[in-house]
Amino acid sequence: MKAMILAAGRGERLRPLTDTLPKPMVKAAGKALIEYHLDKLAQAGFQDVIINHAWLGHKLVDSLGDGSRWGITIKYSAEQTALETAGGIKQALPLIGHEPFFVINGDIYIDKLPDITQAKDVMASNSALDAFLWLVDNPTHNPSGDFAIIDNMLAESEQDKLTYSGMGIYHPKMFTELTAGKSGLGPLLRQKLASETLAASHFQSYWCDVGTIERLTQLTHYIENQ
Repeated sequence: MKAMILAAGRGERLRPLTDTLPKPMVKAAGKALIEYHLDKLAQAGFQDVIINHAWLGHKLVDSLGDGSRWGITIKYSAEQTALETAGGIKQALPLIGHEPFFVINGDIYIDKLPDITQAKDVMASNSALDAFLWLVDNPTHNPSGDFAIIDNMLAESEQDKLTYSGMGIYHPKMFTELTAGKSGLGPLLRQKLASETLAASHFQSYWCDVGTIERLTQLTHYIENQ
């Protein structure tokens, strides 16, 4: 299975750090966020990683290279302007191929990867599934949540809502009919809800959306005290 790290965002709320760096290269406890991901992906046995980039993307390429430092192969999907989540995945499909792939946002931090083997098994057992998503407890910046999990499927509900973690396994077929260009993932997920093709699970390990300087400071403190 291939992995894709979404790394094209501008990171306005992390300025001035992101004035000179792509958001996933911002450091927490002395290490770039994206390097934490690459460490975990390599340790989990991933061999092929795709990284999309836009703002100052050449710095990602210059820093990470071909992935040999981690014993993996990195390929890049360059965007002239950021295409948002779904649009970025759509553009990268030629690099991804025809099999389900793991996606993780470049601006989050996790202690460990979710149970990818279990999710792969779920996807393999039901060819109708478009994706397997992980949701997390609602952080203070998203108290109302995004979706619920009902009978192990992603669902709309006014109760027991959780927050999309920025991690999932997706089948390329979910994006094949999407029009090329800028496109968010949220609307696509909501469009697919009625078809009941989105499996979901509650990810309960440490997770942080590093969207602001304050959260970056909190994350750095957390890592340094582990």
